[in-house]
Amino acid sequence: MLRVFQICAVLVVALLFMAVPAMAAEGDALIEFSPSAGAGIVMLGAAFGIARIGAAAVESMARQPEASGDIRGGMLLSAALIEGATFFALVVCLLAALK
Repeated sequence: MLRVFQICAVLVVALLFMAVPAMAAEGDALIEFSPSAGAGIVMLGAAFGIARIGAAAVESMARQPEASGDIRGGMLLSAALIEGATFFALVVCLLAALK
């Protein structure tokens, strides 16, 4: 796990060193992030979050079947809140695209 963290840290530092001259350039930017890229990142984050909630809920229900109703309710509430935040972020990305 430490090795994966080290590789990710090196990649982030390398990306930052490459992005600084690109962002400081006059005129057209070399790197542009479109609203569709932002929407894609938001959707990936939401999918990952809901998948983690579902996995944890199923595991909890397997460990304590008598509490499955409460666990299911909490899972649905958490998933709904994530979906609401995702929808808000998607609307912001779409508004930025139409600007």
